[in-house]
Amino acid sequence: MCGIVGYIGKKKAVPILMDGLRKESYRGYDSSGIVVFEQGKPICLKAVGKLENLENRIQTNKYGSGFGIGHVRWATHGGVTEANAHPHCDCKENIFLVHNGIIENYRQLREKLVREGHKFSSDTDTEVIAHLIEKYFQGKLEEAVRKALRQVKGAYALAVIARDDPEKIIAARFSSPLIIGVGQNEYLVASDPNAIAPYAQKVIALEDNEIAIITPKDISILKEREPQDLEIEAEESEKGGYPHFMLKEIMEQPESIGSPLKGRLIIAQGLAKLGGLETVKEKLKNVKRLNIIACGTARHAGLVGEYMLEEYAGIPTEVEAGSEFRYRKQILDKNTAILAVSQSGETADTLGAIKEAKQKGMMCIGIVNAVGSTISRETDAGVYNHAGPEIGVASTKAFTSQLTVLALLTLLLGRQRGMSLVMGQRIAKEISRIPELVKKTLESEAQIKELAEKYKDFNNFAYIGRKYNLPIALEGALKLKEISYLHAEGMPAGEMKHGQIALIDENFPTVAICPSDSVYEKMVSNVEEIKARKGPVIAIATQGNEDIKKLVDDVIYIPKTLEMLTPILSVIPLQLFAYYVGLLRGCDIDKPRNLAKSVTVE
Repeated sequence: MCGIVGYIGKKKAVPILMDGLRKESYRGYDSSGIVVFEQGKPICLKAVGKLENLENRIQTNKYGSGFGIGHVRWATHGGVTEANAHPHCDCKENIFLVHNGIIENYRQLREKLVREGHKFSSDTDTEVIAHLIEKYFQGKLEEAVRKALRQVKGAYALAVIARDDPEKIIAARFSSPLIIGVGQNEYLVASDPNAIAPYAQKVIALEDNEIAIITPKDISILKEREPQDLEIEAEESEKGGYPHFMLKEIMEQPESIGSPLKGRLIIAQGLAKLGGLETVKEKLKNVKRLNIIACGTARHAGLVGEYMLEEYAGIPTEVEAGSEFRYRKQILDKNTAILAVSQSGETADTLGAIKEAKQKGMMCIGIVNAVGSTISRETDAGVYNHAGPEIGVASTKAFTSQLTVLALLTLLLGRQRGMSLVMGQRIAKEISRIPELVKKTLESEAQIKELAEKYKDFNNFAYIGRKYNLPIALEGALKLKEISYLHAEGMPAGEMKHGQIALIDENFPTVAICPSDSVYEKMVSNVEEIKARKGPVIAIATQGNEDIKKLVDDVIYIPKTLEMLTPILSVIPLQLFAYYVGLLRGCDIDKPRNLAKSVTVE
């Protein structure tokens, strides 16, 4: 959530700042702003709502400044107003800064600063940092920032500039992502690689408690490190002819699932080779229990992984929301490992859980899509999804790539334990077929679009599943909520008769995920209970199952595969259904209201 962009170099800063903000807007925002210095005078422009509102206030060619900072804000402290939008400044309009994160002790700091004579113009926690820097500023911006941050408790990524110490950007971070892009005689600061891809060839990811001093000539960091290659091409963050990023990313899934498989399957030996886990491979043999920590859609992937790991690797597995892990008494021992799952690798609650686990001496591994992200650095070892950048706020291709990596992990751990060679070969071979099966599943797009037209005016939906597809019922309902703002409940099919079936009537459709698997007959019984109460039913079923047509109103078919891999296929029609329902209802597909792509605060 929120996005920072900063630029210093020989080019005009304003167009670069605005381009970066556009590329970071997918993270979620409700206001935006930039600041540059023109002939020593600050030009600070802000707007509420869409980024276009800020663009309309800027005369791009008017400003020749070669450095500045910008921000897209998602409100946490204070309402959605121009006064609360970033950048924020001090009393003297000398210090300007943008901030991601939350300052937990801002009330105490604010009260003290007010007593000292500082005047505040916003309701945000961020503004206290500007006034703290003002308090300590004596001509050298980096020293003032260092002293100010010693007073601050919480999470922050900061970019700071000063009128009275010009041609310099100070960047700092703690528990919130911030990277520095290294270009040709220019430097950029950003929350997200997408924002700097067109301008930078190398990146430096700041670590906790690091402060960078960036001038047009060089970068100075408390612990200097060599920049890494930026593993994203500028065109990857474009829509590629699709009307929305979400549809593009749904349709990219044959490739985004195929990518994490490259070089990782040894079908003849029934093995998975995960290079990122080689350093802990022997330790993994001694793991007796696994705790999967994740949030939102990643948690649903973890729930599928729980079924995989217990059934095929024989490892008792528990899935817990990152936001809950730290706040309950954990019964853990040296034979328990923590597996963190996160698309961004910056999810604050999941990161907090990792730190808590490491304090207790637990081994932590990760499944992360964003290369170089905080979680990838904080864990002992891990696996990258390599799904490519996901811009749409509602996760699609990152989710199915997480499921794919969890299947690979299950194969690796299972073969370390009791899984036979024959079973390993069977699973490995079927995993290798998944990209092609996903491609076949996507051929139902036109039919799903028609179903969206049929069901778009209903206001309530139930999603039901069992075993491996119960988490997919939860994920399908979440996608519909995220994209169309409709009420949808995901639930275990067997629980319907214990209460939820009271909701069912002719105006309450159910999406039933019932592939031909070990619980198919049970699912049919649950669907019959719904039909007996006149509830419309859309079924997700296995190709060749003609009998299901006699029972339900509509059927979407998926190819046959191993039961443990059906979630990768069954979720795709639900992603498309959510997309087209949201589209037909006029919703903002890529930037749903109130949501952020990367949740970097608790």
